[in-house]
Amino acid sequence: MGTRKPKVTPRTLLFPLIGLIAFFTYVYLFQVDVVTIIATAQRVDPLPYALAVGFSLAEVFFFSLSWRILTNFLAIKLSVVKSYLYVWYGIFVDAIIPAESISGEALRVYLITKEHGNSKCGQAVASLVMHRILGMCLNIIVLVAGMFLLFAETQVNPLIFNLILFLAAGVAVTLFLVMLFSFKVLWLMKIIDWLTRLGKFLSQGRWHMWLTKFKEEACKIAANFHDSMKEFRHKPKAIVFSLFYLSFSWILSLSIPFLVFLSLQFPVSWGVILVTSTIVLAVKSMPVGVPFEVGLPEIAMTTLYTSLGVPAEISATATILIRLITLWLKFAIGFVAQQWLELKSALAPTFV
Repeated sequence: MGTRKPKVTPRTLLFPLIGLIAFFTYVYLFQVDVVTIIATAQRVDPLPYALAVGFSLAEVFFFSLSWRILTNFLAIKLSVVKSYLYVWYGIFVDAIIPAESISGEALRVYLITKEHGNSKCGQAVASLVMHRILGMCLNIIVLVAGMFLLFAETQVNPLIFNLILFLAAGVAVTLFLVMLFSFKVLWLMKIIDWLTRLGKFLSQGRWHMWLTKFKEEACKIAANFHDSMKEFRHKPKAIVFSLFYLSFSWILSLSIPFLVFLSLQFPVSWGVILVTSTIVLAVKSMPVGVPFEVGLPEIAMTTLYTSLGVPAEISATATILIRLITLWLKFAIGFVAQQWLELKSALAPTFV
């Protein structure tokens, strides 16, 4: 079957542009103009903001270490540098291709199978699925912890409380379904068979040979994937170490907005940080095909900060400063990683 690299076209750049226009329109409706945002941003203390930038780079590093432990456990040998570059490349693709929640992961599967061959596709998918499961578990824990912190600090808006419960339940249900399909290989086989039958029916037999080959290779990948997931279940040591690094990555990630507010001389509570950050991450983690990378996160963050007691001009400015680090800086570094990997690929012989 093989895997294909997600395509980046000039048309995909429309989504970031539309998102930016939507965000600034939304901010204007909050009666916060660009001049006010600039004036607020001029008060930034460079030291905590620079520390936030450093935390962002370290966050990705520990995230890649966490994923690398899982790949190495499944006999996919990746160096620390290569896993770091693969994650940066995935971040770049995430920023410009809709369905952010799966595009970067699909790219990492492509990069692994390109280097190690299609026989490693099932293992590559298993490493990413297990990494996603660990991330969802942390998401639920942090979201609930943030809710309790907010209750201890102030009276929570019922709308925010209901949103937290809804997203926590949504992530929990998604987590349950992912785990269910991960360990029920017969269910995966039935889905592959059903999709193949549907394709043959719709194509009226024209794609019969291609779909038959697709089914054979998909079943082989599904079997390898299932075997890899069973290895994790029987030998959880890799999961424990991966979770340790991933937890550290989350701590660094959650510290970024805290430091940005600190740089604006407007410190906010950890309850506000945990709830806002995890709500945005929870929505992004659900593979529903929604382009939720530029525009919508900014609108969500500004709304949540404001509803939790932060002045509108501070909310909008902090959101922009946070996204400069968590989106645009990462986008630039991801682009450099993409160029470097593509250049190395062009100069080196391709795996056959």
